[in-house]
Amino acid sequence: MNGMIISGDRTLSQSEMNANKEKVAGGLHRMGVKPGDAVSMMLRNDLPFFEVTLGAQVVGAYAVPINWRYTAEEVRYILEDSGAKVLVIHSDLLAGVPGGVPDDVKVLVVPTPAEIAAAFSLSTGKCLVPFGQTDWGQWLSEQAPFDEPPRPAPASMIYTSGTTGHPKGVRREPPTAINLERMAQVSANNLDLRPNVPFKTVMTGPVYHSAPNMYALYAARFGGVVILQPRFDAEGLLRLIEEHQISHLYLVPIMFVRLLALPEDVRTRYDVSSLQFVVHAAAPCPVEVKQKMIEWWGPVINEYYGATETGGVIFHSSEEALRKPGTSGRAIDNGHVAIVDKEGNELGPNETGLIYLGIDDWPRFSYNGRDDDKLEEIRWKNLITAGDIGYLDEDGYLFIQDRVRDMVISGGVNIYPAEIELSLMDMPGVQDCVVFGIPDDEYGESVCAHVELAFGAELDEPAIKSWLREKIASYKVPKTIRFETALPREDSGKIMKRKIRAPYWEAAGRQI
Repeated sequence: MNGMIISGDRTLSQSEMNANKEKVAGGLHRMGVKPGDAVSMMLRNDLPFFEVTLGAQVVGAYAVPINWRYTAEEVRYILEDSGAKVLVIHSDLLAGVPGGVPDDVKVLVVPTPAEIAAAFSLSTGKCLVPFGQTDWGQWLSEQAPFDEPPRPAPASMIYTSGTTGHPKGVRREPPTAINLERMAQVSANNLDLRPNVPFKTVMTGPVYHSAPNMYALYAARFGGVVILQPRFDAEGLLRLIEEHQISHLYLVPIMFVRLLALPEDVRTRYDVSSLQFVVHAAAPCPVEVKQKMIEWWGPVINEYYGATETGGVIFHSSEEALRKPGTSGRAIDNGHVAIVDKEGNELGPNETGLIYLGIDDWPRFSYNGRDDDKLEEIRWKNLITAGDIGYLDEDGYLFIQDRVRDMVISGGVNIYPAEIELSLMDMPGVQDCVVFGIPDDEYGESVCAHVELAFGAELDEPAIKSWLREKIASYKVPKTIRFETALPREDSGKIMKRKIRAPYWEAAGRQI
């Protein structure tokens, strides 16, 4: 099987990718990158993502993908927290993070290619490597391959769980032989990806995100044909499925929503009969949306649930989705799920509590730069919680009801209210605030903020949004802002978030 990655008019064969990763490894080694160090990337869906990630692994370093929508302040936090030695970044993104790169971080700049420039309406000037910066392609061409034995290769360090105001890097130990065996099993079960078994896929989700990152790397390593879509476009995806006879896909529910929103004549124009296995995750999928996708694409729609820390522990097929509407699935082989109450007692069928997950022989992890207490906060026996609440029915199927940590999942992207609240509280004139998710027909959830102003302050919604756009990525800025004279509080002084957000969900006929 001849693996290949395709981006626009450019191709990267598997043999070229393997040769380039060795050159990347050699160059990083000569830059002083050692095992356990971090190599950061701020890249859109592009060929160097694979070269950098795999090259970093050869020298035993952690690849650290950074959300390309982050502000300079957010980028600096990730670079400093991870201790990154190198940043590989697209040229148009570098201009957007002035002051975000510490002086001791070496920067390699990737010219933004034509297909990405077209997808994001970027001018030619923004796509060129700025004067004085190191051009990625030129740098790569000058590197000699790594000439030492490969180091134990860790997985990418994904930043997640920013419930305390800042995300934490999930730092996995390099996998053992039994870890690799278990990971291959999970890949086969949840993704239907296996080494040397032919498949074709489109990567349309951003590769800085945990699940697309994992999916893209498995697909590339296993020798599939991987087509990179610079950004999701519903009809464009249908066109790629037909043109390349795509067999496998990873999507998120908002993509289903946008596909279903296409006019009927557009949806029926394209042949999608080549699809064999479509998996979705990252956000709850409305039952009606799932059913309509199965009607359209056939019983090829599958779903898994897990966390960056645990991997995909829960899984179900189209048949199970139709038989158990609303379920997230059952534990896979060697996977475990438990529902636990506040006192640490395991609950029985149809009893609601905190969801704990785990897979036997999964690689161990820690939170980068944090002590073990952070892990103990989310651990029960050998299982981990992502902060979700739900129950298991009498057949062992999981149903998720709430997120105890108030994380908002908007269009498959995790948004952490605590981070937004911290930025809001820094704004002159803001006395207090509360941020939470509310129902959104397109994205599943959107961000809402209720703000209490200081006495005499005169602020409006545009002013607050403008302030926040300077502090946080635009997708985190609340879509809805309401002003309160006094936020309701418990006797302890804690804001009654649930009371504030409940009317939004009740009006939509949904539970919180």
